[in-house]
Amino acid sequence: MAKEKVTITLDRAKASAACELVGTGTPLSQVIDLALDRLIRAERLRSDVAAYRSHPQTAEEDGIAASSVSDDLADGTDWEALYPEQGP
Repeated sequence: MAKEKVTITLDRAKASAACELVGTGTPLSQVIDLALDRLIRAERLRSDVAAYRSHPQTAEEDGIAASSVSDDLADGTDWEALYPEQGP
């Protein structure tokens, strides 16, 4: 996605706090870009949850979900090693 330079007005204290949370030395533009990405994801999730709540599962769908539940999920896989956390 193409980026372009823009001028915004923001609360310096909030910007500083966000930069500290992300990591010292991270440019403010990257912090704002990350914040916008997270806002977009959160709002899409909120919208999806709202849509889901407006159309509850049917009894048949509940039955399918219940039949696939397993208590034996501990398989010894080291998921953190397979998917290391990536920085911002």
